[in-house]
Amino acid sequence: MEEDPNEVRGRRFLVEGRVQGVSFRAYTEREARTLGLTGWVRNLPGGPVEVVARGPRHALQALERWLWQGSPLAKVRAVTTRAFVGEVGADFEVRWD
Repeated sequence: MEEDPNEVRGRRFLVEGRVQGVSFRAYTEREARTLGLTGWVRNLPGGPVEVVARGPRHALQALERWLWQGSPLAKVRAVTTRAFVGEVGADFEVRWD
Protein backbone atom coordinates (compact mmCIF):
# COMPACT_ATOMS: atom_id res chain seq x y z
CA MET A 1 0.00 0.00 0.00
CA GLU A 2 1.33 3.42 -0.98
CA GLU A 3 1.77 6.11 1.65
CA ASP A 4 -0.47 9.17 1.40
CA PRO A 5 1.74 12.27 0.86
CA ASN A 6 -0.98 14.40 2.50
CA GLU A 7 -1.17 12.35 5.70
CA VAL A 8 -0.40 14.63 8.66
CA ARG A 9 2.62 13.61 10.71
CA GLY A 10 5.01 15.03 13.26
CA ARG A 11 8.81 15.11 12.89
CA ARG A 12 11.67 16.28 15.07
CA PHE A 13 14.77 17.50 13.27
CA LEU A 14 18.13 18.15 14.90
CA VAL A 15 20.29 20.47 12.80
CA GLU A 16 24.02 20.65 13.53
CA GLY A 17 26.78 22.89 12.25
CA ARG A 18 27.00 26.67 12.29
CA VAL A 19 23.29 27.22 12.85
CA GLN A 20 23.17 29.57 15.84
CA GLY A 21 23.78 33.30 15.45
CA VAL A 22 23.07 33.21 11.69
CA SER A 23 19.28 33.87 11.67
CA PHE A 24 18.62 30.16 11.20
CA ARG A 25 15.53 30.18 13.42
CA ALA A 26 13.92 33.16 11.68
CA TYR A 27 14.49 31.67 8.22
CA THR A 28 13.22 28.28 9.40
CA GLU A 29 10.08 29.86 10.82
CA ARG A 30 9.39 31.61 7.51
CA GLU A 31 9.98 28.43 5.47
CA ALA A 32 7.82 26.27 7.75
CA ARG A 33 4.96 28.78 7.60
CA THR A 34 5.25 28.93 3.81
CA LEU A 35 4.92 25.13 3.75
CA GLY A 36 1.84 25.28 6.01
CA LEU A 37 3.50 23.51 8.94
CA THR A 38 2.90 24.00 12.65
CA GLY A 39 5.44 23.58 15.42
CA TRP A 40 8.57 25.36 16.60
CA VAL A 41 12.28 25.95 16.20
CA ARG A 42 14.70 26.61 19.06
CA ASN A 43 18.38 26.70 19.91
CA LEU A 44 19.71 23.89 22.08
CA PRO A 45 22.70 24.08 24.43
CA GLY A 46 25.94 23.18 22.70
CA GLY A 47 25.08 24.55 19.27
CA PRO A 48 22.39 22.51 17.50
CA VAL A 49 18.93 23.73 16.56
CA GLU A 50 15.80 21.67 17.20
CA VAL A 51 12.88 21.86 14.78
CA VAL A 52 9.57 20.19 15.61
CA ALA A 53 7.04 20.31 12.80
CA ARG A 54 3.64 18.84 12.06
CA GLY A 55 1.94 18.70 8.69
CA PRO A 56 1.59 16.72 5.47
CA ARG A 57 4.42 14.30 4.69
CA HIS A 58 5.30 16.11 1.47
CA ALA A 59 5.69 19.42 3.37
CA LEU A 60 7.88 17.77 6.03
CA GLN A 61 10.08 16.33 3.28
CA ALA A 62 10.37 19.79 1.71
CA LEU A 63 11.33 21.27 5.09
CA GLU A 64 14.00 18.61 5.58
CA ARG A 65 15.51 19.43 2.18
CA TRP A 66 15.46 23.13 3.07
CA LEU A 67 17.10 22.50 6.47
CA TRP A 68 20.17 21.16 4.69
CA GLN A 69 20.59 24.64 3.14
CA GLY A 70 19.37 26.77 6.01
CA SER A 71 19.85 30.50 6.25
CA PRO A 72 22.36 32.25 3.96
CA LEU A 73 25.15 32.31 6.58
CA ALA A 74 24.51 28.83 7.99
CA LYS A 75 26.87 25.92 7.44
CA VAL A 76 24.78 22.80 8.04
CA ARG A 77 26.82 19.71 8.86
CA ALA A 78 24.04 17.24 9.70
CA VAL A 79 20.27 16.91 9.87
CA THR A 80 18.85 13.98 11.80
CA THR A 81 15.16 13.26 12.09
CA ARG A 82 12.73 11.04 13.91
CA ALA A 83 9.01 10.81 14.45
CA PHE A 84 7.47 13.25 16.91
CA VAL A 85 4.34 12.29 18.79
CA GLY A 86 3.01 15.15 20.82
CA GLU A 87 1.15 18.39 20.68
CA VAL A 88 2.27 21.45 18.75
CA GLY A 89 0.52 24.79 18.57
CA ALA A 90 -1.74 26.07 15.83
CA ASP A 91 1.12 28.03 14.21
CA PHE A 92 4.87 27.77 13.71
CA GLU A 93 7.00 29.80 16.11
CA VAL A 94 10.49 30.53 17.36
CA ARG A 95 10.88 29.32 20.94
CA TRP A 96 13.27 31.03 23.32
CA ASP A 97 13.44 28.32 26.01
